[in-house]
This record gives sequence, C-alpha cells and structure tokens, in this order.
Amino acid sequence: MRVKKSIILLVMVFLIFSLAGCGGKDTDTDVAQQLSLSQESGNIKIVTSFYPMYLMAANIAKDISGVEVVNMTEPITGCLHDYQFTPKDLKCLTDADFMVINGAGMESFLDKVIDGCPELKLIEASQGLELIKDDEHTGEPNPHLWVSVSYAIDQVKNIRNQLKELDPDHAKRYQENADLYLSKLDALRQKMHEYLDDISRRDIVAFHDAFPYFAQEFDLNIVAVIEKDSGSELSAGEFADCINTIKRTGVKTIFAEPQYPAKTAEAIARETGATVYSLDPVVTGPMDLDSYIRIMEKNMETLREALH
Repeated sequence: MRVKKSIILLVMVFLIFSLAGCGGKDTDTDVAQQLSLSQESGNIKIVTSFYPMYLMAANIAKDISGVEVVNMTEPITGCLHDYQFTPKDLKCLTDADFMVINGAGMESFLDKVIDGCPELKLIEASQGLELIKDDEHTGEPNPHLWVSVSYAIDQVKNIRNQLKELDPDHAKRYQENADLYLSKLDALRQKMHEYLDDISRRDIVAFHDAFPYFAQEFDLNIVAVIEKDSGSELSAGEFADCINTIKRTGVKTIFAEPQYPAKTAEAIARETGATVYSLDPVVTGPMDLDSYIRIMEKNMETLREALH
C-alpha cells in the first residue's frame, strides 16, 4: 500500500510556492527524482513527524520484519511550530503507508498535504486526549503532551491501537512491543514520582511553553514563560514583566532548554538572583530507542537538585 499520485501532484504545487522560503539546495533534477514513486515492495513504511513520535513508533515496531520506521524531520529540528515542508520531506512521504503525528496543532505545516491526500493514513498520537489550552489570549491547545510521562504512555497506546487497526497482519507484534515499552514508561513514571512528589519548592519559570503537561503531572507551578514561541525575542516590556513576576513571587529557578540559547534566561537570572538549569522537552536527541527514558531521568535529577 503506497500513497497515490495525488500526494505527488499536491506537493509539487506546494513546493513551487514554498521552495524559495525553505532554503533548500536541491536542483530541479533532484526534486524530479524525489517525485518518483518507489516500486511496491510489500513492506510497511511508517513515517513519523518528529523526534518524540519516532521514539514511540520505533519502539512499537521494533524488530518486526517488513515494517520500517523513518523520521521525516531531522532529530535536531526541535519543536515544529515554524517548520517548513522541504523536498527532502517529500521524498520521505512519497512511499509512506502510515504517518504518525503528534496532532493538537503541532504539525500545522502539513495541513495542505494532509487535507489533499486521503490515501495517506494518519495516526494521531493525541487523539481523544484531554488538551490544555495555552492561555486566555489564543485559546489554542498546547501540543506538548509527550513531555508528561503519563501523556506519553497514553500516546503510545494511541499509536499502538491505530497501528493494529491499520496493519492487522502485525497486530500481535505491535501489541507485544508496546507492552514492553509501556512497562518501561510506567516504571519511569513511578520513579519520577518517588523522586519529585516531596520536593519543597514548586514555582518555576520555563523557557517556552513546552511544560504545562509536565507541570500538571508533577504539581509544579509555572509562574512565567520566557518565550511563548521558541525562538522569538522578548520585547523590553515583556523582559521587564518577567523580571517583576520573578521578584514578586520569589521564584529561585529558571529552566532553559538545551535546544535553544540560554542568554535570555541568564540575563533574567542576573537581574533576579535566580539560578538557571536545563530542562529537556525531548524534541531532539539520539535515535536510540531508550532515549526518552534517559532524557526524562536526567530531567528528574535536575528537578530534584533545583527544587530542594
């Protein structure tokens, strides 16, 4: 089963209007080569939208003969808020059977492709889950569910269930692999709660709005967010407001993220006497299948140190 020619035609049109802004270096010949459909092989190709979805899907499809999991975006991409579709992504999608996305608005850059391509079977990891609204201004759902271990468990179950339905020939193996991975995630959740449920301080400042689900799970209070959108610069007024909030609430801890420069967080720390730590939202990292667990364990140790 392969994505039909409609996806090729749609994305060709899409690329004509978007390549100039993508910064791609592919020649016309390269793009033409990317538009050719691969021959039917009888195998299943699962494409994931970005790093955390890859880790989930790859664990579920681990060592299943004839099932391949490929991550579309680079593992150093980070969150997808401002991502632009590229010819390389097209090459990845043209022979895909299923695509695993986070949903909840994270992959909005794919809307034009998805809307015009009913043949591409989508697996939405956030399907049916209760979403946190970002704030009273936008009312948009926050898409960073996987940063909470409990929500990551729910997302793995969602992916497993939808894969079993779409590919019943491999349903038993998907179930077995998912059970194994879910047992690891459940052990991680228990360990993190043992470490963090008795922390003495719970007010924090986050770098960007990636941690509401994490904060909800571990009863943390995010009193301020430095950058609502990753990569956006604070205005002078927003910078002053953040400093005033930290001083008024007495927050001692600011969490930067390893994917982004910490200079703004460090400048705010100098003005307030707070200490900067690094908290990883698991949007980049090695492709090792246990990377989510290791990154979250490091976050656990960081929080334990920062909030006791």
